[in-house]
Amino acid sequence: MNPASRARPLPPQAAGATLTPHALFVLERRYLARDENGRPLETPDQMFRRVADNVASADERLPFEGRKDPAASAATFYRMMSSLEFLPNSPTLMNAGRELQQLCACFVLPVEDSMEGIFEALKDAAVIHKTGGGTGFSFSRLRPRNSRVRTTSGIASGPVSFMKVFNAATEAIKQGGMRRGANMGILRVDHPDIMEFIDCKRDGGEITNFNISVAVTDVFMRALAEDTSYDLSAPGHDGSPGRPAGSLRARDVFDRMCLNAWLSGEPGVVFIDRINETNPTRHVGLIEATNPCGEQPLSANEACTLGSINLGQFVLPGEAPSVDEERLARAVRDAVHFLDNVIEVSRYPIPAIEAVTRANRRIGLGVMGWADLLIALGIPYDSQEALDLADRLMGLIAREARRASQDLAADRGPFPNHPGSLHDVPGAAPLRNATTTTVAPTGTISMIAGASGGIEPLFAVAFTRRHVLDLGDGEGLHEVHPAFLERARAAGILTDDLMERVAARGAVRGFGDDEVPASLRRLFGTAHDIEPAWHVRMQAAFQRHCDNAVSKTVNLPESSTPSDVERVFLGAWRLGCKGVTVYRHRSRRRQVMSTGPEPSGPGPEPAGSGGRSPSSRGEALARFSRGGPSGPPLEALGRALHRAMRSSRPASPPAPGDPFRARNGRDRCPDCGGAATLEAGCLFCPDCGSSQCP
Repeated sequence: MNPASRARPLPPQAAGATLTPHALFVLERRYLARDENGRPLETPDQMFRRVADNVASADERLPFEGRKDPAASAATFYRMMSSLEFLPNSPTLMNAGRELQQLCACFVLPVEDSMEGIFEALKDAAVIHKTGGGTGFSFSRLRPRNSRVRTTSGIASGPVSFMKVFNAATEAIKQGGMRRGANMGILRVDHPDIMEFIDCKRDGGEITNFNISVAVTDVFMRALAEDTSYDLSAPGHDGSPGRPAGSLRARDVFDRMCLNAWLSGEPGVVFIDRINETNPTRHVGLIEATNPCGEQPLSANEACTLGSINLGQFVLPGEAPSVDEERLARAVRDAVHFLDNVIEVSRYPIPAIEAVTRANRRIGLGVMGWADLLIALGIPYDSQEALDLADRLMGLIAREARRASQDLAADRGPFPNHPGSLHDVPGAAPLRNATTTTVAPTGTISMIAGASGGIEPLFAVAFTRRHVLDLGDGEGLHEVHPAFLERARAAGILTDDLMERVAARGAVRGFGDDEVPASLRRLFGTAHDIEPAWHVRMQAAFQRHCDNAVSKTVNLPESSTPSDVERVFLGAWRLGCKGVTVYRHRSRRRQVMSTGPEPSGPGPEPAGSGGRSPSSRGEALARFSRGGPSGPPLEALGRALHRAMRSSRPASPPAPGDPFRARNGRDRCPDCGGAATLEAGCLFCPDCGSSQCP
């Protein structure tokens, strides 16, 4: 059989804006409007028009560049999306012009140190999850375990115990009928319960719906450099400043962080003081937490809308391909206009969130298709040339986004919290948006666009995908990156045998010169081929031009050690990143989408989404409102909390007959049965687009 006839390309570079079969499947399953029987009521083209018309409607009351013609803006927005040059975050595609009309993806909620405050945050999170958003929390304001509760003379149970309550509630909610609830849990490194927090996902089982990150301070990093201890601070019960609560040796805490991240990929680190140094609105409130994937730091009760430019669509073809920077600049300006309009037309789930979000008007424009662009230009991911291009292009995006925000401010006025902000500089043009740039992981929207995710390298050059309903050992279809297919054919090496072996291995850097030319092996480096230091350098190159933060997973080989994790964490700190996460190959027992033989013997139950039970499909809390739960939702929540508080045993690995376990030992998506991968701490299924963030 001709290998080309068996290969189905992943990113449809050659097909322009043509949607791939997988993109169509994802859209039909999760994004298109449906009737009461679940049948699609619209085509993808009609979805893009629905979103464009709805978002452009803001121009009726908010003119831009002197015009009040939503039709012109709608035409521009439709062209951007239908050409796959730009896509907004999933809630915008799902909800714009429909009943929910909640268009933001990222939220941060405060968790105050009272029973009322804790469960108010839990209720608000349920409302947000129902509409398709993800939530971040800092649990640093909660009193440490075993401290005295003055009002009841009881003993506080501490932040980790309440994270388990939040986790159980999330398990009972299905995000907008589309995807599971996603959370980020953060604790300051100077909280007395920091060691318990670092260990809370080590054995898996109880906190499976959270990513976790340690909020690392400058004081801690200095103590680490000097090999000294640092002070702990216990939050006051009435919101008063923290009181001294002993000290810990920084090296002991850091070693525990590195060990657990080596074991399971968590915790990540967030450099919280660095985030607040560049927080434009710190005069009205400090940032304590981020969204579930870490790229969007937000104030308490704040939301943000994200969108991504598909860089692979901006290649000027020719003997020496280049980037169409003029067209890219226009796309950035139009995307900023789009995202600012989203803030205006979105319906917010909670009044406090609407107030803060409209006062700061944060938006986050980022990129996807970075790996595709590099391959099209013939630039290896792990090269200085790639870093230089990242610096130039993200610099261009940041400049144009800032200029577009200034132009919007001239017509519409600056964001209300502009006076006193870091942007309030004499002689400087005011901005419409406190922030304009964010690099997100783009899991599902990159599949719709047929693009590589965010700024990640390719996960694999090729792999074998079985039909989503094939639970047997039948022959699958080879998924091959189209550029590799094209270059292999041009090099005269495209054979059925080579495709079989590339699909089995996933990468080409292990092949010999007589099999794959060195130039192709160098160009098609995959996530596990790239040395960790290059991952960090690439993240830092984008972070230098990013108002918010960058979502990136630093992949480590299976043979790495906790010392390698330490080098990643310290490298990210030195290079100016705002946070970093790692994942060691095969460090989770139920690893998703790996290549080659599976690990033998038990390992730690996976933290994050890979460890969550696929059989829990609760629809409770669908009618959770600002006034509180009632009826069946309350009963379902109670049952979930009761189970969580009563059980302390780690979840068992799936039995050999588990239908969600593939014959080859890899994880299957609980929604469609396909193989899934881990992206920025989230379980992502390339078959159906299911995005299940912890």
